[in-house]
Amino acid sequence: MFRLAHLSDPHLGPLPKPRLRELAGKRMTGYMNWRRGRDRIHDMGILERLVADMKSFEPQHIACTGDLINIGLHGEFQVAREFLQDLGAPDKVSFVPGNHDAYVRTTMRDIERFLSPWMTSDNGKFEGFPYVRLVGPMAIVGLSSAVPTGPFVASGTLGREQREKIANVLAFLAQQPLARVILIHHPPHRSGSKTGRGLTDSAALEEILAQTGADLILHGHNHVTSVNRIAGPGGKLIPVVGVPSCSAIRGTLTHRAGYHLFDIDLTESGPVITGRTRGLQADGAIIDIGTLPL
Repeated sequence: MFRLAHLSDPHLGPLPKPRLRELAGKRMTGYMNWRRGRDRIHDMGILERLVADMKSFEPQHIACTGDLINIGLHGEFQVAREFLQDLGAPDKVSFVPGNHDAYVRTTMRDIERFLSPWMTSDNGKFEGFPYVRLVGPMAIVGLSSAVPTGPFVASGTLGREQREKIANVLAFLAQQPLARVILIHHPPHRSGSKTGRGLTDSAALEEILAQTGADLILHGHNHVTSVNRIAGPGGKLIPVVGVPSCSAIRGTLTHRAGYHLFDIDLTESGPVITGRTRGLQADGAIIDIGTLPL
């Protein structure tokens, strides 16, 4: 039995003090949103406790699906790197970026510069997306939906080149005795997010998955626990599991800070995956909330 932990969207704070020239365009609206209350939604003390709770269950691998930072300031990326280092060594943690990590065009090079060790393929090199890591009984397939967008838009896009690679990778991995686990920031299905927040090429990704299949898809972005399904080949349904922000202190039981644990076993009939969720109660306790209906 292999244990995989999943967390997402820490939105690490506090923000470094920006220079005036750094607040041009979209960063200005993001900075104002942070100062008007977003900084009080994400609590770093809660995040520290949640990560400690997660580590107490001794997962063999940790998946983090993006939005480490907030408005793409250069100074945020060193904090993001330190957070991933605290989670674990690059061979124990897999990361994919989110829309806040790619907030403006200049942040794309910082994603690679600071965070690429947690996005390498098995050869130890960062070669873009998708990347593939063979970890225990899993083939982790990391996708990037992180693209810069305009103000008040939080959508993501894979793009044709990445989709073509995804199709080839998943088809090849389907021939191997492994559980194919996809990591992506945005929900991969068409009904996954509100207008302006979703994956723009989700329909194309659904078509790929209908042909190739997968065993589990993990995402963040919506800051809520959710379980959906996408049709795979032969009528098999692929579970799609969203996780809350791991630092959020407000909201309902499924919306406050939480993380998920998955136990994965390979059997003669294929992978068997079970999951459960742990999260923050209104009184501040971190508890077992229940099983995930996979």
